[in-house]
Amino acid sequence: SNYKSEGITRHFPIRIRIKVPPQEKLLLVFTLSRSAFIAMNHAFKIIGALLVLSHSGFGFGITGISQRQVPSWQFSRTLVPDNKRITQFHALHESVGLGEKALKANANKTINPFKAAIAKAGVISFIASMCLALPVGLYPLQALYRANIISKITKERCSLRVGQFCSRWLMRIFPFANIRVVRSKEEEEEEPVPTIWVCNHTSMLDVFLLMAVDKRMRGTNKRQIKIIYWKDLEKNPVTKLLFTMCGFISVEMEDNGNGNKNSYKTSSFRSLLKDTKQAFEDGFDIGILPEGQLNISPENGLQPVFPGAYTLAKMSRRPIRMLGIHGLNQLWHADETIGINVTGRKVSIRAYPPGQKFENADQFVAAFENVIGHYGANGEDLPDWKKWLDGTAWE
Repeated sequence: SNYKSEGITRHFPIRIRIKVPPQEKLLLVFTLSRSAFIAMNHAFKIIGALLVLSHSGFGFGITGISQRQVPSWQFSRTLVPDNKRITQFHALHESVGLGEKALKANANKTINPFKAAIAKAGVISFIASMCLALPVGLYPLQALYRANIISKITKERCSLRVGQFCSRWLMRIFPFANIRVVRSKEEEEEEPVPTIWVCNHTSMLDVFLLMAVDKRMRGTNKRQIKIIYWKDLEKNPVTKLLFTMCGFISVEMEDNGNGNKNSYKTSSFRSLLKDTKQAFEDGFDIGILPEGQLNISPENGLQPVFPGAYTLAKMSRRPIRMLGIHGLNQLWHADETIGINVTGRKVSIRAYPPGQKFENADQFVAAFENVIGHYGANGEDLPDWKKWLDGTAWE
């Protein structure tokens, strides 16, 4: 401000203080965080495009790494000279410059040390980046929830999107695996039915893989999944942040080590049932790992399967859908003596179509052991898998 007096201009500074309510400050933080994520998204796209260009001539030739959705009806099988049966994915390999000859030449070969070192560096980089990206994305949501700006359901849905976003893009930036997603040829449901999803458990990377490929695996119109997990995983601050922010459901059991019989604390079952029921009412699906622990030898089949998924399905009157993972243990093995000692890069995940309602727990266990056990061990469908899902196996 200024005015003239006796020919002299005098200046008087004016300070204006604006009081901003705490809620608006948090909203500003949320807006800035959202802008940062949008900028990061564009940066990831640019980096991803550069990686694809650089990999087309060198990277994919060295690592054979890519991510593409492969519908099950596009499978074609060919016998290679050594009479070993392999599965081809023409659209996948042709899109990255690997033709039929290259596929046959690389089929069933043990990974060499150089490729293993590249893949191992990718796994470690992915894990380290997730430890940084998840807190950056989730802490602003946590602040908004504690300030009562967003509801619990909004917090959980946004946290799941953050987890999926980080997993998906970091797997693209550090493409340590050749991931194939196999779906049955079926139209997406206009109104998805609340469902219990069951999957085998082969690696510590299982949850991140499921989050990264969720849209390609189950479609864009599916309900978000809340996974039931072992509560002791909360000892890791990053997994605790992710699981609690996403509203995953914990169950308590003794730490008996992988490969040993589970010992559950029955006192946690009541809260488990209550949280599961609430998740369905809030519009979520439930994800369960029926083995209850990491499988240290998936090539030999499954660990003992628990019928808890059938019990939940019966009590909630919800259908069961099966998912199968193969090859992820080659990147991060459940056996602590092996750990991240890469022995292969080929990973596949299979989403099976809906089947008939199981009449009892034994039918569910038998179907899961046969269909998912075979896929987890071999990376291909059991020849007569349909009869286990449509109920004709018991006729």
